[in-house]
Amino acid sequence: MPFVSQQRVQFAHVDAAGIVFYPRYFEMLNAAVEELFARRTAADFKTIHLERGLGLPTVQLNCDFKAPSRLGDLLDFFLEVVRIGRSSMELAVQVRCADEERFCARVVLVCVDLKTGRSVAWPDDMRPCGEDRGEA
Repeated sequence: MPFVSQQRVQFAHVDAAGIVFYPRYFEMLNAAVEELFARRTAADFKTIHLERGLGLPTVQLNCDFKAPSRLGDLLDFFLEVVRIGRSSMELAVQVRCADEERFCARVVLVCVDLKTGRSVAWPDDMRPCGEDRGEA
């Protein structure tokens, strides 16, 4: 079951042409990933990073931009876990505004020990489940 995060396009997201400047999509995507962990695992980013000493860097990102988004648009970020390996996780992402696809992506995250910078196995309670566990 995909996780859905809604985000409204803000003034800070757009360029002089009034459309989302593409790096801002990556910031919004990261916010959706952070919300996924807060709602579908037992550990939010504060707990993961500051208390457990783990990081979740993006190591691969492939995307296709389908249509522009504009100031005020309400975007739905659909995130689905495609695969969880020992230390990596692949997400399929689709971003829509109403019935129109705006961009899609494949993202690979890796669980790393922040002290050593080396990958570590996903803790069981950090594997996203199919339903929300609480408020973001």
